[in-house]
Amino acid sequence: MTLELDHVGIGDEPGAALPVVSAVAAPGRPGVVAVETEQAPVLASLVAGGRMRPDTGRVLLDGHEDAAAIRSEFALVDTPGVAEPFPVMSLRKIVREELAFAGQRPSREHVDTVLDELGMRDHADTHVQRVPTDVRVRLLVELALLRDGVTGIVLTAPERHGGAVADWFAVVRDVARRGVTVVLVTSKAAAATVEQLLDTVHTEGPDDATRTDGGDQRLQSDRPDPETPATVPTEAPA
Repeated sequence: MTLELDHVGIGDEPGAALPVVSAVAAPGRPGVVAVETEQAPVLASLVAGGRMRPDTGRVLLDGHEDAAAIRSEFALVDTPGVAEPFPVMSLRKIVREELAFAGQRPSREHVDTVLDELGMRDHADTHVQRVPTDVRVRLLVELALLRDGVTGIVLTAPERHGGAVADWFAVVRDVARRGVTVVLVTSKAAAATVEQLLDTVHTEGPDDATRTDGGDQRLQSDRPDPETPATVPTEAPA
């Protein structure tokens, strides 16, 4: 599944709300959208995720304009004002509320199982604003991928939470290797570092291999029984 932003923009130059940008993202090959200002990352994410129509350019899914399909298959992750957790929410509460909202088991045992699989039990009761950026990104990305039918993510401005770019990009690398289509919206400074790290997506270690076969990309504990759908939305419904 390939998502292409083909010279998309909002507003007129100079001072356009979203200056014209282009990017291509595919399984195993993250697409990078480098934008500045406070508003542009949100607009770029909404456009990439099929939630907003650009004034210029096109957003193509496998070569076709289909905003409904993009909305169905791509989750917005940590997009300010759209799909970000409250800063004082604990990781445990974030997982519990998302599971409950989706009609899954919101039990403490289930929540702890998810946190264990992510290696985050030690952070279970920590406010999300106080965890390292890579922990935050991994949590929100993995919850987004629990959503039924989601095979792509649009990750918004992880650099705004601090930390080394290489640390949170490791999350992007890992999910891309699993066959997830990732659009990364980030600052121009962070994008310059990311461009140097993109080759590591294709460098496999002994315990991780690129998944491009369309296999199940979700957490082991949340791969559903045939009669139990797993749908954990990470943004408010329209």
